Amino acid sequence: MEGQSALLDFIHPVLNKAVRSISGHYILSQEKRLSYGGREGLYFIGCGGVGASCCGPGGCSYALVPGYVKQWKYQLTPDNLPVTKVEPIWNKDVQKTLQGLIKGKEPVQQVNFE
Repeated sequence: MEGQSALLDFIHPVLNKAVRSISGHYILSQEKRLSYGGREGLYFIGCGGVGASCCGPGGCSYALVPGYVKQWKYQLTPDNLPVTKVEPIWNKDVQKTLQGLIKGKEPVQQVNFE
């Protein structure tokens, strides 16, 4: 149901700050936008590392796509983080196309849609 999904508030993460867990960490390093079909998609570039799991160390770079921008940074959270109104991208064909476009521009192994 592309174009008919509910809009969501997306809180922009702090870039270049490691988020740690028991088995590793991830860092979002870049915030970018991509035009497609007359719309603008928001995505982030990040990398994750696994260093304390049963399977040994490893990692990957990835893109995280919250959705299409509907209202750019229209408010701040109490912690001063910007909030953008986004429309999630549920259509699998559009996801596949955007995945190809992002992988063609960015050195990422995977593209994840929220």
